[in-house]
Amino acid sequence: MASHAMQQGRATPYDLNRDRLATYFDSTAQKAWIDLTSDAPVSGVRATVRVGRDAMRGTLLSWLPQDLRRTRVLDAGCGTGAFSVEVAYRGAEVTGVDVAAGLVEVARKREPSFLGHGKIAWRSGDMLDPALGEFAHVVAMDSLIHYREADLVAALAQLGERTSQSMLFTFVPRTPLLFAMYQAGKLFPRSDRSPRLVPLGEEQLRARLARDLPEWRVARSERVSSGFYISHAIELVRG
Repeated sequence: MASHAMQQGRATPYDLNRDRLATYFDSTAQKAWIDLTSDAPVSGVRATVRVGRDAMRGTLLSWLPQDLRRTRVLDAGCGTGAFSVEVAYRGAEVTGVDVAAGLVEVARKREPSFLGHGKIAWRSGDMLDPALGEFAHVVAMDSLIHYREADLVAALAQLGERTSQSMLFTFVPRTPLLFAMYQAGKLFPRSDRSPRLVPLGEEQLRARLARDLPEWRVARSERVSSGFYISHAIELVRG
């Protein structure tokens, strides 16, 4: 669903990036992403990404309560649904949303027939859509890594308006190597036609979060590095 700015004819940087991501993950990258998030054999580089993503998923899951019965959770950028399923097993009422409708369809098909007390509502569209409702916890695993600092924090601010307990998100940390690759436009080869990752400085990001989201505080922080996969997780809780 288009944002309010798009409806008014004013495309924001977030809107434009979101639409590019939808096109990329529903066309160029769809098969690669389906393979990456399955047990299918993948190349050496993608294998390290798979290991890194599994580790990051485990980290974020460890930051959520084990008992999530009668608790609403938003999986913002759910992809093919692995995180949504794990949270549903804990009893949560999960909304899994992604801009890539094709990946959401894969998630729907992969959903186990039995989730215990949990349930999942799959949605294709914008994670910031207010129509998705209110949540106790929001998780944005590697779904905001293509956005500049200002746009990432603005997105969290919008999500925070409808979140009562915690927001977990990841960003690409600005290491010297990653920043040099970003500056050179090579943080994925041009042939991949993938949207750029945007490395962010942790100290600057924390300062901006404190300034722009004063009702939230950083509770936990952890970095995961596996080959080409480097991602940093932050837990925000209402302060």
